[in-house]
Amino acid sequence: MTYNFFDFLQLIGALGIFIYGMKVFSDGLQKVAGNKLRAILKGMTTTRFRGIFTGFAATTVTQSSSTTTVMVVSFVNAGLLTFMESTGVIMGANIGTTVTAWMVSIFGFKMKITPIAVMLIGIFFPFMFSGRERLKNLAEAMIGFGILFIGLDFIKNAVPNIQQNPEMFMFLDQFTEFGFFSIVLFVIAGTLLTLLTQSSSAASAITLVMLFQGWIDFPIAAAMVLGENIGTTVTANIAALVGNVYAKRSARFHFVFNVFGVFWMLLLLHPFLMGIDTVMSYFSPEAGSVFNTTTEMGRANATLGLSLFHTTFNVLNVFLMVGFVPHIVRFIEKYQKEKEGEDSIYRLQYISSGMMSSPELSISQAHKEIELFAKLIEKMHYSMEGLLFNKQNKQDQFLKKLKKREEITDTIELEVAEYLTKISSFNLTEEATRRIRSMHSIINDLERVGDIYYQMSKTFERMQSEGTELRESVMVRLREMLDLIHEDIRLVRDNLQLEYGNIDLQKAMELEETINSYRDELLEFHYQQLEKNAYSNAVGFVFLDYLNRLEKIGDHLFNVNEAMAGIKVKAAYEKVVEERG
Repeated sequence: MTYNFFDFLQLIGALGIFIYGMKVFSDGLQKVAGNKLRAILKGMTTTRFRGIFTGFAATTVTQSSSTTTVMVVSFVNAGLLTFMESTGVIMGANIGTTVTAWMVSIFGFKMKITPIAVMLIGIFFPFMFSGRERLKNLAEAMIGFGILFIGLDFIKNAVPNIQQNPEMFMFLDQFTEFGFFSIVLFVIAGTLLTLLTQSSSAASAITLVMLFQGWIDFPIAAAMVLGENIGTTVTANIAALVGNVYAKRSARFHFVFNVFGVFWMLLLLHPFLMGIDTVMSYFSPEAGSVFNTTTEMGRANATLGLSLFHTTFNVLNVFLMVGFVPHIVRFIEKYQKEKEGEDSIYRLQYISSGMMSSPELSISQAHKEIELFAKLIEKMHYSMEGLLFNKQNKQDQFLKKLKKREEITDTIELEVAEYLTKISSFNLTEEATRRIRSMHSIINDLERVGDIYYQMSKTFERMQSEGTELRESVMVRLREMLDLIHEDIRLVRDNLQLEYGNIDLQKAMELEETINSYRDELLEFHYQQLEKNAYSNAVGFVFLDYLNRLEKIGDHLFNVNEAMAGIKVKAAYEKVVEERG
């Protein structure tokens, strides 16, 4: 036996290079896709068959079914997708993950890809220093592609040679002599291999290498692929542990769907593999049967046959099982019941499932959380209006709501800020870095707005305890000021739904000027009332407190609009003046 511990470390290192290359390739593709990837995800909420296509497309772009399924779990957790809608995307992801196997089997075994991979790295490496983000991201993807196949070549060379290490082959071969039980044993081995590598793509690449090198035969390799289909569901189930009951159901569906698929395929495995062999023999008669791996050409053909098996199985599984989806859904709902109170308490909706697979998607999730933050601020505004103008003596209820919601704003700011900090640790584009900084600014301003509403509620409490009451003429003007602030909040919510940098600040500038002008007008009104002894200094102090705090809210809301536009206030003012001509 010539294979030693140093050779084994080389194999582990080669596997590391392969997985690292796949990660760089995947991250680069996702950065290049950018907004297109988000556009793909928007198609999730329609029919089940469109969901299947969406899952396939998203997995093809991300090069990872785990990425897609974790993303789906996060969306279900946030309420963006229903449990039923998520099922189609998960099924499509199963088909999309087979693209990687085709890529590896065609370029890795049928072609001498390593010289081309090195050449690709040489061509695209200089573009890593380009000032154009899209070109830099494309270069990153191509370098990752090159590293991936260099790693694959290293794995092929690091796997022990059968002729020189017959003891190792005999050890492996003894597990293939138990008939159907051997198939089940290697299904389990494929599952464990996927859990170990945390990537079904990496596990399938290792299986393809083992098949190509003659360590396992075609049926055993097919069994390992089936196991990898089960293993890939674990990542989403881990992500769902911190999610709500609906996220858990989506993750369980992925597991149950794949296990059912593996079960029926095991019953029909032999005739199915014979069919794959017939197809491959028809298209490659010179290579012979996929069961004959005695020659290098035969083994290379067997890897293509394994990729065909992987794709055919997943496509057939979707078409056979799609009609049973409602039954599987009911089964999971019965098993994963909703506990009263568990999912009704307040919690962050979009980022509570943890980080997404790419910074781009993580930023998108954080932005959705900020949109909900702005909605919460509007609810606080309604509570403040109810507190000041409610005729039904429900002030205590509004005071409790304002206190509770102010505490929630503190939680949101802290957790979103921590989430954004985690995203910042990734290799980000310049635009992504700017967006994260603007989002930090936005959550800080929104939290300050929440604080101000709460401070106004404390002023109201003090006013009540002192027996102070605002005159009708004061309340009318205060309502008009509140209406202007509400209009500003609505503008902020509308702008948060637009793309970063595509905000027209002209309306925001005009509204800010209107709020400031009306504040000045009310200050003049206040002094006139004092001079006429129309109300006491105590009433005047309360009125001034409300007035100054509302104007300060307007300032914070303008800061949010400014951050969304990515333009500082002076530049924004000059831009508006220039547009006015």
